[in-house]
Amino acid sequence: MFELIGLGVAATVGIFGHIRSRKFVSQRLRFTSVVEKPGIGIAAGVIAAILASPVVAVVPIIGTGTAVAFGAGVGTGVLLGARDAKKPLLRD
Repeated sequence: MFELIGLGVAATVGIFGHIRSRKFVSQRLRFTSVVEKPGIGIAAGVIAAILASPVVAVVPIIGTGTAVAFGAGVGTGVLLGARDAKKPLLRD
């Protein structure tokens, strides 16, 4: 039972990290040189997983996979957000 709860939490945290980081990078970091760096997604994912590790250590229901899922979500969100930032803005 707890495995399914942990899996659900990991999936939710991963999706949340992806959506928020992609939106932030594509909107807020559009005009910076940070989005031009090729390894920014990997670096952001690793840093996010490291920062999520203390939370995983405190909460017993979720496991190490939650920190990894969060790091993967943030990493892919930053990568795709950087691609979105390179596209021209669409004006209404």
